[in-house]
Amino acid sequence: MQKKDVVDVEVGGKRILLRVDFNVPLDMSTGAIKDDSRIRASLPTIKYLLDHRAKVILCSHLGRPGGRVDEGLRMKPVAQHLSQLINLTVDVAPDCVGSEVEERTRELREGSILLLENLRFHPEEEANKAWFARDLARLADIYVNDAFGTAHRAHASTVGVAKHLPAVAGFLMEKELVVMSELLGAPRRPFACVIGGAKVSDKMGLIQNMLRRVDILLIGGGMAATLLKAQGYEVGRSLVEDDRLDLARELLTDAREQKVAMLLPVDVLVAREIKAEAESEIVPIANIHPSSQIVDVGPETTELFSRQLVKCQMVMWNGPMGIYEIPRFSEGTRSLVRLLSTLTAITVVGGGSSADIVREMGLGEKMTHVSTGGGATLEFLEGATLPGVEALLDKM
Repeated sequence: MQKKDVVDVEVGGKRILLRVDFNVPLDMSTGAIKDDSRIRASLPTIKYLLDHRAKVILCSHLGRPGGRVDEGLRMKPVAQHLSQLINLTVDVAPDCVGSEVEERTRELREGSILLLENLRFHPEEEANKAWFARDLARLADIYVNDAFGTAHRAHASTVGVAKHLPAVAGFLMEKELVVMSELLGAPRRPFACVIGGAKVSDKMGLIQNMLRRVDILLIGGGMAATLLKAQGYEVGRSLVEDDRLDLARELLTDAREQKVAMLLPVDVLVAREIKAEAESEIVPIANIHPSSQIVDVGPETTELFSRQLVKCQMVMWNGPMGIYEIPRFSEGTRSLVRLLSTLTAITVVGGGSSADIVREMGLGEKMTHVSTGGGATLEFLEGATLPGVEALLDKM
């Protein structure tokens, strides 16, 4: 997918409306940023624009204010943190549209930067209202989208504004598209996907699309219970989507027909309750008691998956292997992440909770690519067209 990027346009002296994803987690009691990885991810684009004498106007959403002003979700903490990262004062505009904001953007000097107030203080942002997109566009000469994490949303700041300004990708957006396109179009082989999470239905499109592309598909997490039940196993009180059992059987059949090695857990950690203090034990999948529920994969499964992954040249992972939020039920996921961090293969972490886990373990730098998208990554890998990407100019 070849889209124009910031290098393809002349930015010197121009006002650049740069859509970033600064939707960072905040400590609501202090306003401090708990994880700045999304801010750091856009630094290469920001620094490029500043170094090339652009007048940079950043815009982002923060949290879910519901189309109204929420004092706890103002952009000031983000601006202060960014100022420290780039050693340059970053002011916050009083709003993201309006005459006062337009005046502030006209006064910008080359190599300076202004952060607009939270886009989602206006309901027109998520509704992609034409007037709101036009007002955003009036602030700048060129639009740059570096917010891959919001590219699956047809909002005013991701799609609407691109109808009024030359629209190109930032370096982060470009990197995401290159990596994800390689996964779908020209993966290095053997190519494995490890897919976890709670429900088969949440990842059905991903599994179906990747079955046509991978050599090995490893399934863990809660969704494994539905697939195990489809094979006739007792899974006790595990979360099972009974209305998806026929579809699960079709997936298993498709894997066999396409000669994809689709592996499910061979042993699991089970508990009577989803509580940190609940008694738990590791059992083979043939010995799950009707009163138990699966909470993690077992060590034999971890070893089985490891033997497959060390043979691969490319690995994509999306979704935890168990109930990661409870430390006692997180070892399967942690073991997988530790293994991925040691592989010589290209390793791609598919965003969302998977990216959060890798960062929490301090192993992000050991992966080839940790996606900044959640829903955007999932939809792209399902084969969907992302509106925020489609809106950008194509390379000639």
